[in-house]
Amino acid sequence: MRICVFLSAADLDERYTRPAREFAELLGKGGHTLVWGGSDVGLMKVVADGVQEAGGRLCGVSVDFLVATARTGADEMVVARDLAERKRLLLEKADAVVIMVGGTGTLDEATEILELKKHGHTDKPVVLLNTAGFYDGLKEQFRRMEDEGFLPRPLTDLVFFAQEPVGALAYLEESRGVA
Repeated sequence: MRICVFLSAADLDERYTRPAREFAELLGKGGHTLVWGGSDVGLMKVVADGVQEAGGRLCGVSVDFLVATARTGADEMVVARDLAERKRLLLEKADAVVIMVGGTGTLDEATEILELKKHGHTDKPVVLLNTAGFYDGLKEQFRRMEDEGFLPRPLTDLVFFAQEPVGALAYLEESRGVA
C-alpha cells in the first residue's frame, strides 16, 4: 500500500516521536510505501528514517519554497509549485491516509481529505492517529459537527480514530484488503 502521512516537520519530544517511529517501522516491515511531504527534518525525518530502515519505500512530495529541506535518497521525490499542488499530488499518489500530530499545515491537509470524502470524491481510508490525546479536542469538534447536522455522512465513514500505531495500520490494511 502507498500510505500518505500528514505530519509535522517540527522537532518534537519523545511522546510524539516514539509512536511515529513505531508506525514507521510497522509501515516499512509491512512492505508499504510512505508518501509524505518530503522533508528531512523534524517528525517527517523520524518517520522517513523509520520506514527506510525497516525496508519500506519513500515517495516524497516537496514544494518549491521548502526544497532545501527535501530528503535526498528517497525512492521518488516530486517538487510541487505550491501547497495546493502538493496536497493534490500527495493524495493522488496514496491508497490511504494517516494524519499524525502537526500544526496548521497538517490540519489543512486533514480537512481537505475529509472534505473530499464527505462529498464522495474519494473512498480512501483515513486514520487520525491521536498520539498522546493530541486530537481529543478535534475529535470532540467533529462529533459536535455530526450531532448538530453539519456532516452529511456519519463521522465513522469519514475517519477512524486510532490511539496507537498498530491499530492505525491494522485498520488501513483491513480497509484495503491487505493481509
